[in-house]
This record gives sequence, C-alpha cells and structure tokens, in this order.
Amino acid sequence: MGTVKNSNDWNPQLYLKYKDERTQPSIDLVKRIKIDAPGKIIDIGCGSGNSTQILCRRWPESRVTGLDNSPAMIDKAKSDFPDQEWILSDTSCIDSKNKYDIVFSNAAIQWIPDHEELVTRLFSSVENNGALAVQVPVFTDMPLGKSINKIADKPEWIRYTAGCNELFTYHDYGFYYDILAEQSSLLDIWITHYIHILDSQESILEWIRSTGLKPYLERLENNELKNKFAEEILSEIKKDYPLQKNGKVLFPFKRLFFIAYK
Repeated sequence: MGTVKNSNDWNPQLYLKYKDERTQPSIDLVKRIKIDAPGKIIDIGCGSGNSTQILCRRWPESRVTGLDNSPAMIDKAKSDFPDQEWILSDTSCIDSKNKYDIVFSNAAIQWIPDHEELVTRLFSSVENNGALAVQVPVFTDMPLGKSINKIADKPEWIRYTAGCNELFTYHDYGFYYDILAEQSSLLDIWITHYIHILDSQESILEWIRSTGLKPYLERLENNELKNKFAEEILSEIKKDYPLQKNGKVLFPFKRLFFIAYK
C-alpha cells in the first residue's frame, strides 16, 4: 500500500476477521484475467497475503510476489506463507525497469494519492501481452462513507479529524478509462455490489475499524474519545443499515474493477 501519513501499523487479526468477505473480490478479479501462463506477478498492497494466495492457486507455476508497506501485514504473510516472496515497501519501488506479466492490486490503491501518475506507472511495469488488474472499494458512494464524513465534520471532531478524508483517493470508472484507453489494447471495467450478511450493526463498525475508520480513530487522543466517536458512527449505521426480520444486517459494499491489457 502507499505511504499513509500519521498512521499506525495495521492489525492483521482484526482485518482478517472478515477474511472471506474481503477475499471474494480478489477471487472475482483473478477469474476475469485472460492470461494463461504469466511468468511474473506482483500483488500491490498484498496485506497479510490472502489475495496473493488466489493468484498462486490460479497460476501455480508463476513467480508471485506480494508487496505491502505494513510491517505487521508482511510479518503475518511471512508467518503464514513462509515459502513465498514478500517485499516490505510502498509503490515507489515499482517502475518500468521491473516488468511483470500481471500487476495486481485488490483494495489498496485508495490509500495512495495521484492515481493518474500511479496507474500510468503501474501499467508501464506490465510486460507486453500482460495486464494491470485492480479493484477499488467505492467507499465514498456508500452510506457508511458519507456517515463517517458527516460525523468527522462536526465541530467537536473536526479539530482532530481535519484532513483524514484526504488520505483516501477515489475516482469513477471514467477517470481510469481515460488514463488507460490510449495505452491499453483491451479494457475491462465493471462494478459489483457485494451484499454481505452480518450478524449485527456492530459488525459493520468492527469491519471498518481496521480500514476506513482507522485514520480517524488514530487522530483521537485517548480511548474515551475513540469510543465516543465510534458510538456516533454506530448511531448512523443503525439508521442506514436496519436489522432484517431474522436479526441479521445486510451490508452492501460497492467495488470498482478494471483490467487493462498491453
């Protein structure tokens, strides 16, 4: 993942609590890549390595490398998958000198600024007849993302949370099309809404503690403030994501995918 300012390290255990739900977009993205036998693959923002395993299972003869700038995530990946190649770094180490048959990224580039430069650079690292394959959560279009911004902008919180939303970078599908259309021989772009079935409204809060809510909580000075902020977010969650008849909660999650072939 890209360098995130004022950010503590990630919590692999909390992140992996919803491992199946977080991994499904990787599975769907990998299935759509039309390359038979890639030699080298890199997984940008590999986290703890769950998405990397999808790549390894699809192409077991390929050399697959996972890259992330979180020491905790890379340590977890090395512990769980010690025979694989892991790099602790951000995307600054990716340039056109190092070519890959597939440059892959699942739910990571939203943490990195300047997507025009980033996507262009990642695509320049793709070998001829290779592909850049990316999934981005469209968090700002979701009620949850809007609620976080609403609470963070309140007078009692803004002095802590000012600038947090600038740590995320989101664009629509037309933005990525315009960057890649002139360079790519074939573009595949789509959006999927995943309807996650969760046990409670609190489960949604737990889900985002390790991702979209993380930078906001890190700005708060003590646990009392963190808990109060989280409680206000939960109050909004209860409005936007009602309980179903059986007590479960449906959590729609919008994700943008694109594959650009060279």
